[in-house]
Amino acid sequence: MTGLRVADFDYQLPEELIAQQPPAERGASRMLAMDRSSGLLHDDAFSALGRYLRPGDLLVLNDSRVIPARLFARRTLRRDKEPPTGRIEVMLTEPAGNDRWRALVRPGRKIAIGERLVFPAPDGSIALQAEVLDRGPYGERLLEFAPIDASIAGDFFAVLDRIGHIPLPPYIHRHDATQDRDRYQTVFAQDRGSVAAPTAGLHFTPRMLESLRAQGIEIARITLHVGLGTFAPLRVERVDEVHLHRERYSISPQAAALLQSAAARSARIVAVGTTVVRTLESAALAAAGLPIQPHSGTTEIFIAPGFRFRIVNALLTNFHLPQSSLLMLVSAFAGREHVLAAYNHAVAHKYRFFSYGDCMFIR
Repeated sequence: MTGLRVADFDYQLPEELIAQQPPAERGASRMLAMDRSSGLLHDDAFSALGRYLRPGDLLVLNDSRVIPARLFARRTLRRDKEPPTGRIEVMLTEPAGNDRWRALVRPGRKIAIGERLVFPAPDGSIALQAEVLDRGPYGERLLEFAPIDASIAGDFFAVLDRIGHIPLPPYIHRHDATQDRDRYQTVFAQDRGSVAAPTAGLHFTPRMLESLRAQGIEIARITLHVGLGTFAPLRVERVDEVHLHRERYSISPQAAALLQSAAARSARIVAVGTTVVRTLESAALAAAGLPIQPHSGTTEIFIAPGFRFRIVNALLTNFHLPQSSLLMLVSAFAGREHVLAAYNHAVAHKYRFFSYGDCMFIR
């Protein structure tokens, strides 16, 4: 990692290659296959994934479910009696316990500690209120929520389902996100808590998963809730200055047993997405050479070239933003030169990029 700059992970991407919609059918994406030892590339389709896997491989999925974390609020009348103006966008990023959430607030410059925000429902009634307890840089706030209706106290997610919006990434430029309630979730999403989808998993269909099981591929599920780091750009120049936000993860007894079994028989562990890589490699570091045990925790792991992978042997991943921590992770796994060459190939062959785009399989 020594000497690398964030700018060393740049590439040129025409805006028209940023996918604004999911494919017409889930799983109908293209897939660029890469041999990471040679950099050899092969243009293929995601439906051919089974040809790159072999019986005994362990495919690891992230089953975190995206919550409708994008909310719109109004300011209440302030102590100085100045009338509140404008609409406030609140993006929930991480629960902080006791009805408290960390959030990004825009515009945030005037939202002070002690202010109260109210959140209208679609019918215009006020469904939720929050007090600003603390503030951080770049629009970060700590909010304490309370329901307006005491009968729904303790059912915060039910209120979110009614008034919240799916938090599409800022590079998707459309207002109607109705279809995204379904399409911005994986078919195996279960544990609520992410504010962005683990996008490599979006390609899978139930039929594909059953086909892989029939082929002898084992499948494990872990959970990492995608948080603020997805939205925060890197604001440093050198790679060794990068620090990521904390994210919560969990490895169940069933997943731990499958990981232990795969390691014991030297089977390949195939991570579906960078979130799975971060979870497994964090757990492997914590285990210090011992088998991974079931547990829950948090991770701030940052993976860049020079990192020694302890558990992941192959990776299915989407194409990531230039100069992003996720592109650095993929470069650590397959080599920066190989990865940037693959991205240039993908641009030249008009692959679709980012959350709703095409994918890479790296082995």
